[in-house]
Formats: sequence, structure tokens, C-alpha cells
Amino acid sequence: MSDTGSRWLRGPLRPFRLGQYRLLAGSVTMSLFAAGVWLIALVWQVIALGGGPTELSLVSAAAAGGMVATTLLGGVLADRVPQRRILLAVAGARTVAIAVVAALAVGDLLHLWHLIVVAGVIGLGNGFTYPAYSALLPSILPAEDLMAANGVEGMLRPTIMQAGGPAVASALIAASSPGAAIVMVAVLEAIGVAFLLLVRPVPLRRDRSAEPAHPVRAALVDLKDGFVYMARTPWLLATLLFASALILLIMGPVEVLIPFVIKDRAGGGPGDHAIVMAAFGIGGAIGSLGMAMFKMPRRYLTVMNLFWGAGCLPLVLIGLIANVWVIAAAVFVVGICFSAPMVIWGTLLQRRVPPHMLGRVSSLDFFVSLVFMPVSMALAGPVSSGIGLGVTFAVAGLLPTAFAVAAIVLARMPKDELAHPLDTAPADEESADAEDPRQLVGAAA
Repeated sequence: MSDTGSRWLRGPLRPFRLGQYRLLAGSVTMSLFAAGVWLIALVWQVIALGGGPTELSLVSAAAAGGMVATTLLGGVLADRVPQRRILLAVAGARTVAIAVVAALAVGDLLHLWHLIVVAGVIGLGNGFTYPAYSALLPSILPAEDLMAANGVEGMLRPTIMQAGGPAVASALIAASSPGAAIVMVAVLEAIGVAFLLLVRPVPLRRDRSAEPAHPVRAALVDLKDGFVYMARTPWLLATLLFASALILLIMGPVEVLIPFVIKDRAGGGPGDHAIVMAAFGIGGAIGSLGMAMFKMPRRYLTVMNLFWGAGCLPLVLIGLIANVWVIAAAVFVVGICFSAPMVIWGTLLQRRVPPHMLGRVSSLDFFVSLVFMPVSMALAGPVSSGIGLGVTFAVAGLLPTAFAVAAIVLARMPKDELAHPLDTAPADEESADAEDPRQLVGAAA
């Protein structure tokens, strides 16, 4: 193999040489595309039914509440049930639910309560998805490919779900109706299910011979063990506590306050807001894909946490300078620095968490985001009214760096990362061509 080919295989497309990963990535792409179309179609379908912000909030709350309700259980199941089976069940149920909504919308029989129920069903299912996917990936790919795969997934989210899906949905709604967009969501979800059906089953990476016989008791023991593992693992506990503080500090200002900075201080409108949000998404895609091109940093815990902390510093500019392009540049940098370490984090969990615990730990990670994001959004408005927009963005920009340093020092991360190196060199060409799931499971373990 030439040096050029070898370098290419070490890049973000390396995992795609494996057919099983191509099928899984195809399913993820269809799911993200469908989610992007659904986000816009849902809004305009609520409006078409005569609803307003209150009605849309009810639908959104049903989806969010469903995810919060099932995320921890999803982690337990992902460690006890073959993850492909979970993903298939969730994707199949989601496809059927959206197909029912599409049929009702096309037949002019849809009511708001239908949307609330289906949004809740989708939320309940989505709580199982992330832990199952995170636990399945190391069974599909060898360890040296995980970082590239996580980077690809991180790139797909902003480009497909936050940009491509909404653009297609807007065009369909303008040309036809929200119902037509919902029909497309059902079609995309069905294609995603077809990809999943072609993924071969892989063994569950867990020995269940010594478990309690009663399933409820066994599930409760699993849940307790997940929390115990988190509490006894300094790098994991410190990072999750830091991530909780990070989300609490920055998500509200970014999602809630930036539109008012654009409108009231920069004199901008919806188009300017779209530019700023696009900059954030593009930054995230570049950060994820860029990180996927590298192997795991030797100082991976330090790099990851400092990236998150120092990456928030540009938020200070948003509170000081009333210029749309400066705001866009600031959130572009934040997007890069927020998404790039997410690639390290996902890979770190898949490499260092014991395989039989990965679903539960992934669900704890997801739960943190679900719980603190709405809290941050609820607090952003009252806090900015009390201390001012400038001070609010200064706090959001400066405190994360201090918290990152505290997490690194208190958890003794530099010592830990040197004791557990993860900068594995890529496998040779022969192992790269392996397609036997049993071989891949062995490599990942």
C-alpha cells in the first residue's frame, strides 16, 4: 500500500472500509436526515392546525420528557440486550408512529393530540438510541477506528440534521404542505430500518452467568452498578460534573440570548440569526471531522477538558461587541471547540469503560445533557435581566476554563492519562479488511 493510501486510511473515512460500519452509518444518516426534516415539519404542522408557541411547547415537552424518562433505563438495556435489536425496535416503532401521523395529515384527519402522543413515543424511543449505538459501535469497529467513526457522526449531525434536513423540509412545505414533509420523514426512517436489518448481529460483550434471576432486580442492580462505577472513576466523575456545569453555563446564552443580542444590540433580524446559527453548526462539523483525522492525543483527558473550557472564551465577545459577523465568528470557534472534544469523549468511553458497562455510562452522559440543557435555557432570561447580557456572556465565557482546570487537577487527569495510553496506531491492511464480527469484537475488547 502506498504512503498516500495509508494516510487516507488513517483519515476520517477509514471506518468505511468495513461493510458492517457502512450499513450502520447509512442507518444513522437516514435517521439524522429524518430528524432534521421532522423538526421543521412539526413546527409548521402545529401552525397549520392553528397552534402557537404554547401548543408547540406541549409537543416539544412531550418529546423531551420521553427521553428523560427512558435514558437511564436505555443504558441498562443496552448492557443486557443486543444493541442492534434495541436500535431496530426503536427505529421500527418510530417509523410506524410517523407513518400514522403522515397518513392522518394527508387525509386531513390530524389533531394536536396526535402530535403530542407521537412526539412522546419518539422521545421515549430516543432515550434508548444513544446508549445502544454507543455500546454497539465498538462491536462493529476495531479500537483504532472508533475516533474516526465518532468524528464522522459528529460531522453528520450539524450538516444533515441541522442543515440538510431543515432545508429539504422547508422546500417541501413551500411546494406542498407539512404533511408532505412528514411523509418524507416516514420514508427516510423506513430506509434507515432497512440498513439496520442488513447489519449482522454481534455478540453481547457481557457475561450474564452470575446475574440475579429476577429481571427487575437484575436491572436495578445494573443501574446501581453504573452509578457506583461513575463515582469510583475519578476521570469520569470529574468530566461529567464539569460537563454539567458547562451545559448549565453556555447552552442558555447560546440558544436563548443570542437572538436578542442580534435583534436589540446589533440591529439584525431572522436572516442574521440564521447566519450565526449556521456558523455554529459549520464550526461543529469542522471540529468533529478535523478531530477524526488524528489519532487519540497522548494527553487526551487534558486536551479534551481544556478544549471545552477555553473554547468558551469567545462568548465574552458576544457580550461586548454588537456586530453580527463578530458574533458569527465567535460561535464558529465555540462550535469547533465544543464538537472536537466530543469526538475524544465518545472514543474515550468506548475505549476505557468496560464493555459490559458502556451502555449505562453512555446513558449517564446523555442524561446530563438532557437534564441541564432545559434548566440553562430557563435560567438564561432571568439571569440576563438581573445582571445584564454583557455580564451573562462574560460568566459563560470565563468560568468554564476555571472549571476545566479544576476538573483536571482534582481528578489527577495528567497522571491517569499517562497510565492508560490510548494513542493506538492503526491496524495493518490485513486487519483492516476483517469483516467477521467475532474478530471485530475481539479487536475492540
